[in-house]
Amino acid sequence: MVKGFREFVLRGNVVDLAVGIVIGTAFGLVIQAVVNGLINPLVAAIFGKPSLDKVLTFKINHAQFSIGVILTAVINFVLVAAAIYFVVIIPVNRLRARYEKPADADTGPTEVELLTEIRDSLQARG
Repeated sequence: MVKGFREFVLRGNVVDLAVGIVIGTAFGLVIQAVVNGLINPLVAAIFGKPSLDKVLTFKINHAQFSIGVILTAVINFVLVAAAIYFVVIIPVNRLRARYEKPADADTGPTEVELLTEIRDSLQARG
């Protein structure tokens, strides 16, 4: 049972998922700092409000609508996705390309070729 658990934990997709969550959380904090330290001051300079959360808000029958909250979430998502792509995905793909065998490398005969050879050999004997 312990062996099965160890194999489950050490399987690639579980480790990749854990790393993805940790890196995603860390990038989320970095992006939040960029939004709070750079984008929100720009918004304040342009719109006169301290963040996008307060931009484009309106009320209809005592219901508060805020397009700014949606814009903030979209900007955060785009920045996180861009950061992950340029800081993680591109370097990992380059490393994989450098250390993996080319797909065109000759790895020997295929299963069909081996089976055909075995069949022909058996027919030659009998």
